[in-house]
Amino acid sequence: MFDKRTTLFPSKEKCCFLSHCSISPLYEGAASAAAGFQRSMVEGGITSLTDFADLLPRFRKGYATLLKSSEENISFVHSTAEALCQIANGYPFKPGDQIISYIHEYPSNHYPWLIQERRGVELVLLPDVSKAAGFERSGRPGGWSMADLEQLCTTKTKVVALSHVQFTSGYAADLKALGSFCRERHIDLIVDCAQSLGCLPIYPDAYGISAVAASGWKWLMGPKGAAVLYTRQSLRDKLNLTMAGPGMMRQMHDYLDHSWNPFHDGRLFEYSTIPWDHVAAFTVIAEDLFNRYAIESIREEVFRLQDLFLQKLDRELFEIQYFELKNRSGIISISPKRNTALLLKALSKENIVVTERGGYVRLAPHFYLDDNQLMRAAETFNRLGGH
Repeated sequence: MFDKRTTLFPSKEKCCFLSHCSISPLYEGAASAAAGFQRSMVEGGITSLTDFADLLPRFRKGYATLLKSSEENISFVHSTAEALCQIANGYPFKPGDQIISYIHEYPSNHYPWLIQERRGVELVLLPDVSKAAGFERSGRPGGWSMADLEQLCTTKTKVVALSHVQFTSGYAADLKALGSFCRERHIDLIVDCAQSLGCLPIYPDAYGISAVAASGWKWLMGPKGAAVLYTRQSLRDKLNLTMAGPGMMRQMHDYLDHSWNPFHDGRLFEYSTIPWDHVAAFTVIAEDLFNRYAIESIREEVFRLQDLFLQKLDRELFEIQYFELKNRSGIISISPKRNTALLLKALSKENIVVTERGGYVRLAPHFYLDDNQLMRAAETFNRLGGH
Protein backbone atom coordinates (compact mmCIF):
# COMPACT_ATOMS: atom_id res chain seq x y z
CA MET A 1 0.00 0.00 0.00
CA PHE A 2 2.72 2.48 0.96
CA ASP A 3 5.40 3.50 -1.51
CA LYS A 4 8.54 3.10 0.62
CA ARG A 5 11.18 3.42 -2.10
CA THR A 6 14.53 4.85 -1.08
CA THR A 7 14.31 7.28 -4.00
CA LEU A 8 11.53 9.01 -2.03
CA PHE A 9 13.14 8.53 1.38
CA PRO A 10 16.93 8.49 0.76
CA SER A 11 17.79 8.51 4.47
CA LYS A 12 16.99 4.77 4.46
CA GLU A 13 20.25 4.15 2.61
CA LYS A 14 22.29 5.93 5.28
CA CYS A 15 20.62 5.09 8.58
CA CYS A 16 17.65 3.66 10.43
CA PHE A 17 15.92 6.88 11.42
CA LEU A 18 13.74 6.31 14.50
CA SER A 19 13.42 9.90 15.68
CA HIS A 20 10.55 11.52 13.80
CA CYS A 21 9.68 13.25 17.07
CA SER A 22 12.77 15.46 16.59
CA ILE A 23 13.90 16.81 13.19
CA SER A 24 12.98 14.34 10.47
CA PRO A 25 14.70 13.71 7.15
CA LEU A 26 13.17 15.97 4.51
CA TYR A 27 10.91 14.16 2.05
CA GLU A 28 12.68 13.97 -1.32
CA GLY A 29 9.72 15.42 -3.21
CA ALA A 30 9.71 18.40 -0.87
CA ALA A 31 13.40 19.03 -1.47
CA SER A 32 12.82 18.92 -5.23
CA ALA A 33 9.92 21.38 -4.99
CA ALA A 34 11.96 23.83 -2.93
CA ALA A 35 14.90 23.54 -5.32
CA GLY A 36 12.60 24.13 -8.28
CA PHE A 37 11.35 27.36 -6.77
CA GLN A 38 14.86 28.54 -5.97
CA ARG A 39 16.05 27.74 -9.51
CA SER A 40 13.19 29.79 -10.94
CA MET A 41 14.17 32.70 -8.71
CA VAL A 42 17.79 32.41 -9.85
CA GLU A 43 16.67 32.68 -13.45
CA GLY A 44 13.91 35.27 -13.21
CA GLY A 45 13.46 36.86 -9.78
CA ILE A 46 10.10 38.56 -9.49
CA THR A 47 9.17 37.53 -13.04
CA SER A 48 9.06 33.90 -11.87
CA LEU A 49 6.50 34.44 -9.11
CA THR A 50 3.50 34.22 -11.41
CA ASP A 51 4.41 30.58 -12.05
CA PHE A 52 3.83 29.87 -8.35
CA ALA A 53 0.61 31.82 -7.81
CA ASP A 54 -1.26 28.63 -6.92
CA LEU A 55 1.11 27.59 -4.11
CA LEU A 56 -0.72 29.07 -1.13
CA PRO A 57 -4.17 27.92 -2.33
CA ARG A 58 -2.74 24.42 -2.83
CA PHE A 59 -1.11 24.55 0.60
CA ARG A 60 -4.41 25.48 2.25
CA LYS A 61 -6.31 22.81 0.35
CA GLY A 62 -3.75 20.14 1.23
CA TYR A 63 -3.79 20.75 4.96
CA ALA A 64 -7.53 21.43 5.09
CA THR A 65 -7.95 17.97 3.56
CA LEU A 66 -5.64 16.41 6.15
CA LEU A 67 -7.55 18.09 8.99
CA LYS A 68 -10.99 17.57 7.39
CA SER A 69 -11.65 21.29 7.59
CA SER A 70 -12.15 24.25 5.27
CA GLU A 71 -9.37 26.08 3.46
CA GLU A 72 -10.25 29.39 5.09
CA ASN A 73 -9.23 27.95 8.47
CA ILE A 74 -5.64 27.18 7.38
CA SER A 75 -2.60 29.47 7.72
CA PHE A 76 1.07 29.11 6.89
CA VAL A 77 3.26 30.05 9.86
CA HIS A 78 6.94 29.57 10.65
CA SER A 79 6.71 27.62 13.90
CA THR A 80 4.38 26.39 16.61
CA ALA A 81 5.65 29.12 18.92
CA GLU A 82 4.86 31.88 16.42
CA ALA A 83 1.34 30.56 15.97
CA LEU A 84 0.65 30.19 19.68
CA CYS A 85 2.12 33.60 20.49
CA GLN A 86 -0.30 35.26 18.06
CA ILE A 87 -3.20 33.46 19.72
CA ALA A 88 -2.09 33.91 23.34
CA ASN A 89 -1.11 37.57 22.98
CA GLY A 90 -4.27 38.39 21.05
CA TYR A 91 -6.72 36.54 23.28
CA PRO A 92 -9.12 38.91 25.11
CA PHE A 93 -8.12 37.88 28.62
CA LYS A 94 -9.19 39.93 31.62
CA PRO A 95 -7.34 40.11 34.94
CA GLY A 96 -8.21 37.03 36.98
CA ASP A 97 -8.86 34.80 33.97
CA GLN A 98 -7.21 31.38 33.93
CA ILE A 99 -5.33 29.24 31.43
CA ILE A 100 -4.87 25.53 32.14
CA SER A 101 -1.86 23.68 30.76
CA TYR A 102 0.44 20.83 31.86
CA ILE A 103 3.53 21.00 34.03
CA HIS A 104 5.78 19.28 31.46
CA GLU A 105 4.64 21.02 28.27
CA TYR A 106 7.11 21.75 25.49
CA PRO A 107 8.39 25.36 25.77
CA SER A 108 6.61 26.48 22.58
CA ASN A 109 3.32 25.72 24.32
CA HIS A 110 4.36 27.11 27.70
CA TYR A 111 6.00 30.51 27.33
CA PRO A 112 3.28 32.10 25.14
CA TRP A 113 0.82 31.41 27.97
CA LEU A 114 3.23 32.19 30.79
CA ILE A 115 3.74 35.78 29.61
CA GLN A 116 0.00 36.38 29.91
CA GLU A 117 0.66 36.72 33.64
CA ARG A 118 1.70 40.29 32.75
CA ARG A 119 -1.98 40.88 31.98
CA GLY A 120 -3.08 39.48 35.32
CA VAL A 121 -3.93 36.04 33.93
CA GLU A 122 -3.23 32.93 36.01
CA LEU A 123 -1.48 29.97 34.39
CA VAL A 124 -2.61 26.79 36.17
CA LEU A 125 -0.57 23.65 35.47
CA LEU A 126 -1.93 20.12 35.55
CA PRO A 127 0.19 17.83 37.73
CA ASP A 128 2.04 14.88 36.27
CA VAL A 129 0.50 11.45 36.83
CA SER A 130 1.40 7.90 35.87
CA LYS A 131 -0.55 6.77 32.81
CA ALA A 132 1.20 3.52 31.82
CA ALA A 133 0.31 0.49 33.94
CA GLY A 134 3.23 -1.21 35.64
CA PHE A 135 5.84 1.30 34.49
CA GLU A 136 8.09 2.92 37.09
CA ARG A 137 8.67 6.50 35.97
CA SER A 138 11.11 7.42 38.77
CA GLY A 139 10.12 11.07 38.61
CA ARG A 140 10.14 11.30 34.83
CA PRO A 141 7.17 12.70 32.87
CA GLY A 142 4.12 10.53 32.33
CA GLY A 143 0.92 12.36 31.48
CA TRP A 144 -2.07 14.19 32.94
CA SER A 145 -5.61 13.19 33.87
CA MET A 146 -9.08 14.41 32.92
CA ALA A 147 -10.02 14.16 36.60
CA ASP A 148 -7.36 16.73 37.49
CA LEU A 149 -8.48 18.94 34.61
CA GLU A 150 -12.07 18.87 35.82
CA GLN A 151 -10.96 19.68 39.35
CA LEU A 152 -8.84 22.65 38.27
CA CYS A 153 -11.39 24.20 35.90
CA THR A 154 -13.37 27.16 37.22
CA THR A 155 -15.69 29.77 35.76
CA LYS A 156 -12.53 31.84 35.20
CA THR A 157 -10.97 29.23 32.90
CA LYS A 158 -10.95 30.64 29.38
CA VAL A 159 -8.32 28.50 27.62
CA VAL A 160 -7.02 24.96 27.90
CA ALA A 161 -3.64 24.78 26.13
CA LEU A 162 -2.21 21.28 25.81
CA SER A 163 -0.11 19.20 23.44
CA HIS A 164 -1.88 16.38 21.67
CA VAL A 165 1.19 14.22 22.32
CA GLN A 166 3.68 14.88 25.10
CA PHE A 167 7.16 15.15 23.65
CA THR A 168 8.90 13.20 26.42
CA SER A 169 6.64 10.30 27.34
CA GLY A 170 4.59 10.02 24.16
CA TYR A 171 1.31 10.25 26.10
CA ALA A 172 -1.50 11.25 23.71
CA ALA A 173 -4.58 13.13 24.83
CA ASP A 174 -7.99 11.82 23.87
CA LEU A 175 -8.92 14.83 21.73
CA LYS A 176 -12.57 13.83 21.35
CA ALA A 177 -13.07 13.67 25.12
CA LEU A 178 -11.01 16.79 25.70
CA GLY A 179 -12.88 18.71 23.03
CA SER A 180 -16.26 17.71 24.45
CA PHE A 181 -15.15 18.74 27.94
CA CYS A 182 -14.08 22.19 26.77
CA ARG A 183 -17.06 22.75 24.49
CA GLU A 184 -19.52 22.02 27.31
CA ARG A 185 -17.81 24.69 29.44
CA HIS A 186 -17.35 27.26 26.65
CA ILE A 187 -13.57 27.01 26.98
CA ASP A 188 -11.28 27.50 23.98
CA LEU A 189 -9.13 24.40 23.44
CA ILE A 190 -5.76 25.23 21.88
CA VAL A 191 -3.70 22.19 20.86
CA ASP A 192 -0.02 21.88 19.99
CA CYS A 193 0.05 19.06 17.43
CA ALA A 194 3.74 19.16 16.55
CA GLN A 195 4.13 15.59 17.82
CA SER A 196 1.04 14.18 16.12
CA LEU A 197 0.13 15.86 12.83
CA GLY A 198 1.30 13.47 10.15
CA CYS A 199 0.97 10.45 12.42
CA LEU A 200 -2.40 10.57 14.22
CA PRO A 201 -5.87 11.67 13.06
CA ILE A 202 -6.72 15.24 14.08
CA TYR A 203 -10.12 16.63 13.10
CA PRO A 204 -10.58 19.96 14.90
CA ASP A 205 -13.97 20.83 13.40
CA ALA A 206 -15.41 17.54 14.65
CA TYR A 207 -13.66 17.66 18.02
CA GLY A 208 -14.55 21.25 18.90
CA ILE A 209 -10.94 22.49 18.95
CA SER A 210 -10.44 26.23 18.58
CA ALA A 211 -6.86 26.13 17.25
CA VAL A 212 -4.24 23.60 16.17
CA ALA A 213 -0.59 24.51 15.60
CA ALA A 214 2.04 22.12 14.26
CA SER A 215 5.62 22.51 13.14
CA GLY A 216 6.35 20.84 9.84
CA TRP A 217 9.73 19.23 10.40
CA LYS A 218 8.71 16.31 12.61
CA TRP A 219 6.05 13.81 11.54
CA LEU A 220 5.23 15.86 8.44
CA MET A 221 8.85 15.54 7.21
CA GLY A 222 8.92 19.11 5.96
CA PRO A 223 11.46 21.94 6.00
CA LYS A 224 12.59 23.50 9.25
CA GLY A 225 10.85 26.86 9.49
CA ALA A 226 7.51 25.75 8.03
CA ALA A 227 4.42 25.13 10.15
CA VAL A 228 0.65 25.04 9.82
CA LEU A 229 -2.04 26.74 11.90
CA TYR A 230 -5.72 25.87 12.03
CA THR A 231 -8.15 28.34 13.63
CA ARG A 232 -11.89 28.23 14.07
CA GLN A 233 -13.76 31.34 12.88
CA SER A 234 -15.20 31.94 16.36
CA LEU A 235 -11.66 32.18 17.76
CA ARG A 236 -10.46 34.51 14.99
CA ASP A 237 -13.41 36.79 15.63
CA LYS A 238 -12.43 37.36 19.25
CA LEU A 239 -8.65 37.77 18.85
CA ASN A 240 -6.91 41.14 18.92
CA LEU A 241 -4.17 41.33 16.30
CA THR A 242 -0.62 41.48 17.63
CA MET A 243 1.25 41.21 14.31
CA ALA A 244 0.48 43.23 11.19
CA GLY A 245 1.82 43.65 7.68
CA PRO A 246 0.81 43.80 4.03
CA GLY A 247 0.25 40.07 3.65
CA MET A 248 -2.89 40.11 5.79
CA MET A 249 -4.62 42.99 3.99
CA ARG A 250 -7.30 42.68 1.31
CA GLN A 251 -5.69 45.40 -0.82
CA MET A 252 -2.76 43.03 -1.28
CA HIS A 253 -0.11 44.69 -3.50
CA ASP A 254 -1.56 48.20 -3.41
CA TYR A 255 1.05 49.28 -0.88
CA LEU A 256 -0.03 52.95 -0.95
CA ASP A 257 -3.48 52.00 0.33
CA HIS A 258 -3.01 52.06 4.11
CA SER A 259 -6.66 51.44 4.98
CA TRP A 260 -7.23 48.88 7.73
CA ASN A 261 -8.90 46.07 5.83
CA PRO A 262 -7.57 42.68 6.99
CA PHE A 263 -8.75 39.28 5.83
CA HIS A 264 -10.99 37.41 8.25
CA ASP A 265 -9.87 33.92 7.25
CA GLY A 266 -6.56 32.16 7.90
CA ARG A 267 -4.67 34.80 5.92
CA LEU A 268 -5.10 36.98 8.99
CA PHE A 269 -2.01 35.30 10.47
CA GLU A 270 0.10 35.50 7.29
CA TYR A 271 1.04 39.07 8.08
CA SER A 272 4.18 39.48 5.98
CA THR A 273 6.77 37.79 3.77
CA ILE A 274 6.42 34.02 3.53
CA PRO A 275 9.32 31.74 2.50
CA TRP A 276 7.87 30.46 -0.74
CA ASP A 277 10.41 27.69 -1.13
CA HIS A 278 9.16 26.33 2.21
CA VAL A 279 5.55 26.63 1.02
CA ALA A 280 6.44 24.74 -2.15
CA ALA A 281 8.04 21.93 -0.14
CA PHE A 282 5.30 21.81 2.48
CA THR A 283 2.56 21.73 -0.16
CA VAL A 284 4.06 18.78 -2.03
CA ILE A 285 4.28 16.83 1.23
CA ALA A 286 0.55 17.17 1.80
CA GLU A 287 -0.30 16.28 -1.79
CA ASP A 288 2.14 13.38 -2.21
CA LEU A 289 1.84 11.77 1.22
CA PHE A 290 -0.84 12.93 3.62
CA ASN A 291 -3.60 13.42 1.06
CA ARG A 292 -2.63 10.21 -0.75
CA TYR A 293 -2.69 7.92 2.28
CA ALA A 294 -5.40 7.95 4.93
CA ILE A 295 -3.95 9.21 8.19
CA GLU A 296 -5.62 6.29 9.96
CA SER A 297 -3.63 3.93 7.73
CA ILE A 298 -0.42 5.81 8.51
CA ARG A 299 -1.15 5.53 12.23
CA GLU A 300 -1.72 1.79 11.97
CA GLU A 301 1.52 1.29 10.05
CA VAL A 302 3.47 3.30 12.64
CA PHE A 303 1.94 1.21 15.44
CA ARG A 304 2.69 -2.00 13.55
CA LEU A 305 6.34 -1.03 13.13
CA GLN A 306 6.54 -0.09 16.81
CA ASP A 307 5.10 -3.45 17.82
CA LEU A 308 7.50 -5.29 15.53
CA PHE A 309 10.39 -3.58 17.32
CA LEU A 310 8.95 -4.18 20.79
CA GLN A 311 8.38 -7.88 20.12
CA LYS A 312 12.12 -8.25 19.52
CA LEU A 313 13.26 -6.01 22.38
CA ASP A 314 14.68 -7.72 25.47
CA ARG A 315 12.49 -6.62 28.39
CA GLU A 316 15.23 -7.64 30.82
CA LEU A 317 17.35 -4.81 29.45
CA PHE A 318 14.71 -2.14 28.80
CA GLU A 319 11.54 -0.79 30.42
CA ILE A 320 8.75 0.32 28.09
CA GLN A 321 6.20 3.04 28.85
CA TYR A 322 3.27 1.66 26.86
CA PHE A 323 -0.07 3.48 26.95
CA GLU A 324 -3.52 2.11 26.22
CA LEU A 325 -4.74 2.59 22.66
CA LYS A 326 -6.63 5.87 23.17
CA ASN A 327 -3.47 7.45 24.63
CA ARG A 328 -0.97 5.85 22.28
CA SER A 329 1.13 7.92 19.86
CA GLY A 330 4.02 7.67 17.43
CA ILE A 331 6.46 7.89 20.35
CA ILE A 332 7.36 4.90 22.50
CA SER A 333 9.46 5.91 25.52
CA ILE A 334 12.11 3.39 26.53
CA SER A 335 14.22 3.29 29.68
CA PRO A 336 17.49 1.35 29.31
CA LYS A 337 19.01 -0.36 32.33
CA ARG A 338 22.47 0.82 31.25
CA ASN A 339 23.72 4.40 30.91
CA THR A 340 21.48 6.20 28.41
CA ALA A 341 24.18 8.51 27.04
CA LEU A 342 26.49 5.58 26.35
CA LEU A 343 23.70 3.67 24.63
CA LEU A 344 22.84 6.62 22.38
CA LYS A 345 26.48 7.03 21.41
CA ALA A 346 26.78 3.33 20.60
CA LEU A 347 23.55 3.33 18.57
CA SER A 348 24.79 6.31 16.58
CA LYS A 349 27.88 4.35 15.57
CA GLU A 350 25.52 1.67 14.24
CA ASN A 351 23.64 4.31 12.18
CA ILE A 352 20.51 4.04 14.32
CA VAL A 353 19.05 7.47 15.09
CA VAL A 354 17.08 7.99 18.30
CA THR A 355 16.88 10.92 20.71
CA GLU A 356 16.61 11.31 24.48
CA ARG A 357 14.22 13.68 26.22
CA GLY A 358 13.18 13.72 29.86
CA GLY A 359 15.27 10.67 30.70
CA TYR A 360 13.69 8.49 28.00
CA VAL A 361 15.06 7.08 24.77
CA ARG A 362 12.28 7.85 22.29
CA LEU A 363 11.40 5.36 19.57
CA ALA A 364 9.51 7.14 16.79
CA PRO A 365 9.46 5.27 13.44
CA HIS A 366 7.45 6.52 10.47
CA PHE A 367 5.37 4.62 7.94
CA TYR A 368 8.03 4.52 5.19
CA LEU A 369 10.47 2.35 7.15
CA ASP A 370 10.85 -1.35 6.35
CA ASP A 371 10.27 -4.27 8.69
CA ASN A 372 13.88 -5.41 8.50
CA GLN A 373 15.06 -1.99 9.67
CA LEU A 374 12.99 -2.24 12.85
CA MET A 375 14.07 -5.83 13.49
CA ARG A 376 17.73 -4.97 13.02
CA ALA A 377 17.31 -1.94 15.29
CA ALA A 378 15.80 -4.08 18.07
CA GLU A 379 18.61 -6.61 17.76
CA THR A 380 21.14 -3.79 18.01
CA PHE A 381 19.38 -2.36 21.08
CA ASN A 382 19.59 -5.78 22.71
CA ARG A 383 23.25 -6.26 21.86
CA LEU A 384 24.30 -2.82 23.06
CA GLY A 385 21.90 -2.64 25.99
CA GLY A 386 23.58 -5.50 27.76
CA HIS A 387 27.00 -3.88 27.94
